[in-house]
Amino acid sequence: MFRRLLLLCATFLVTPNLLADEPAKEDPAHAELRAVRDSLTQAVNKNDVAAILAHLHKNVVVTWMDGTVSRRHDEVRSYYDRMMKGGQRVVDTVTINPVVDELSIIYGGGSTAVAFGSSDDDFKLRRGLAFKVHSRWTATLVKEEGKWLITAFHASASLFDNPLLNTAKQMVYWVGGIAGVGGLLLGALIARLLRRRTPRTST
Repeated sequence: MFRRLLLLCATFLVTPNLLADEPAKEDPAHAELRAVRDSLTQAVNKNDVAAILAHLHKNVVVTWMDGTVSRRHDEVRSYYDRMMKGGQRVVDTVTINPVVDELSIIYGGGSTAVAFGSSDDDFKLRRGLAFKVHSRWTATLVKEEGKWLITAFHASASLFDNPLLNTAKQMVYWVGGIAGVGGLLLGALIARLLRRRTPRTST
């Protein structure tokens, strides 16, 4: 009897520890959200606007890195066409690589999610300039009829440390240097012409 009592006590003491060591099961929503991220990344890198819009809610709000805000599918498509298509496009190609900081925050019993992280993006502009941008992003998604859709997306890059700003600074230095050298040469030329025109005094 005493042995049975000891065994029963040991069972109660050990069982909670075993349960505590078991890893918590991940919410299936996270795997679904990762699939959305991967599919959307592929669509952007392939410049497939239709596939991009398929992941956006009809009332989506997107704030792009240049500060432009697009509402709903038609404005997103218009912005994308203006930046990426036609003879007056700004960007030739863009490749994104979004990475989340941590698991998405799930709200509303699994109907809403907020994801956030960073991305190292490669841009090639129509005029030949190529550069990499480290950006930060935040996305809000809702689940409707079993499908996750992005309702809001915001991307931004550092105001004080980005490739375009650095290129602009370099251009200022180059222009300033060229202007300085040009000014010296022009001054020397004018001085030489003035010396030639100055009449010599007879002795």
